Amino acid sequence: MTAQDIERYARHIMLREIGGPGQARLAAAHVAIVGLGALGGPAALYLAAAGVGRMTLIDDDVVALSNLQRQVLFRTSEVGEAKTTAGARALRALNPGCLITEQATRLDAANARRLLQDAQIVLDGTDSFAARFAVNDACHALGVTLVSGAVGRWSAQLCVFRSGRGTRQAGEDRSPCYRCLVRDLPETEETCAAVGVAGPLAGMVGSRMALEAMKEITGAGDSFTGRLWVFDGLSGEGRDVALSADPDCPVCGGA
Repeated sequence: MTAQDIERYARHIMLREIGGPGQARLAAAHVAIVGLGALGGPAALYLAAAGVGRMTLIDDDVVALSNLQRQVLFRTSEVGEAKTTAGARALRALNPGCLITEQATRLDAANARRLLQDAQIVLDGTDSFAARFAVNDACHALGVTLVSGAVGRWSAQLCVFRSGRGTRQAGEDRSPCYRCLVRDLPETEETCAAVGVAGPLAGMVGSRMALEAMKEITGAGDSFTGRLWVFDGLSGEGRDVALSADPDCPVCGGA
């Protein structure tokens, strides 16, 4: 670790739960972010600032004016530009030591494993259940930890999944996957474009996703695996719900 690194990450290194070894683990980590929007953008900013050594940004969309109410990674001058291009530029400016890989493509069931195969942790901030299912299936098959966030209107939720082989800790019970929570594709989907969303709420969830990813990488604190965080922005109240592995889950059942 260079003198500049020590200065840059001093506030992390001071934390007993991270210290020098934890900061080194962050520098060696590879995080993939699927969906570089309201959730993925803030998460990417905090992970780059934290010193994550490598990030892969996966998104096929371009910056739109309507994004800027909540997608704080982008600027008005970048409207019409690929989100991966604009996002990578911002992250490199924030931390030149972070290696950014751009994947300006739509993740689906056919390419998910290829796009995610080298990642240590995947953050899913997409707003499509089909994409979420594809991300979950790939993470389970690859044995990759998944941090999943969602937001709509005034409500938010977050989970951490370690269902694949190699992600569970010694002696740990079988962990649920995303399909244990959402078994089937819903008949209708409510996107932010259709129902609206409070911008700062998305920032809260994106920041929490980055925090949970950082904890998983460094081993700090308690893992949020197997729990669902639900937050109501109007009341300011949140709660944790324990999740159980579904023995009949189409992805992880019987694993």
